[in-house]
Amino acid sequence: MTNKLKSFCFLLLLLVVANTNAQKSDVGNWFAYLGNQKINDRWNFHNEVQYRNFNFAGDLEQLLIRTGLGYNLSENNNNVLLGYAYIHSEPYIAGTDDKSQTDEHRIFQQFITKQQFGRVSILHRYRFEQRFLQDDFKMRLRYSLLLNIPINKKVMEKNAVYASLSNEVFINTQQNHYDRDRIYGGVGYCLSKYIKVEAGVMSQLLPTNSRTQFQIMIFNNLPF
Repeated sequence: MTNKLKSFCFLLLLLVVANTNAQKSDVGNWFAYLGNQKINDRWNFHNEVQYRNFNFAGDLEQLLIRTGLGYNLSENNNNVLLGYAYIHSEPYIAGTDDKSQTDEHRIFQQFITKQQFGRVSILHRYRFEQRFLQDDFKMRLRYSLLLNIPINKKVMEKNAVYASLSNEVFINTQQNHYDRDRIYGGVGYCLSKYIKVEAGVMSQLLPTNSRTQFQIMIFNNLPF
């Protein structure tokens, strides 16, 4: 194990310990696996699982499974994707320690475009969702801006340590248009050209309150 990987693991351990000590506060944790497999020069397959908890682990808030098929309009860029998501949620009933359970089916279309400015990789994601809830139907627009900045190398390659910053805004198409805003900052490590791990903190700003989420993520871009 390289010294860089040891340093990353130590930082990840500190973040985990800090979040574990904060379990009794309004801090949750999201474990996420995000896969994007290249099929050929144009087509790609997206696959994703997120396990979200009200605390560090064990108190389920939401299970999200998302998949989709994408197509590059230009070489390795400007990707359009059609996808489906299943979301199982277990929110607490207000003023009690009891939970309710809801299931949502979601169809979405998205467009991703990438830019490179020196060391800084920039990704813009535009997503339109049609949400089929148990007793309702809603539509929502999302815009995400993501920056990845390698720290110890010039590019995102094997053994690179990098900083990750993002902001995502959610807009409903119906009344009460503002849905939420997610602001995130983290640090990651590239295990290889195709696989990286990342940990960070996200602040989710809702119309009536806000929540802090600790996140641990694995990115898998191994091609088929």
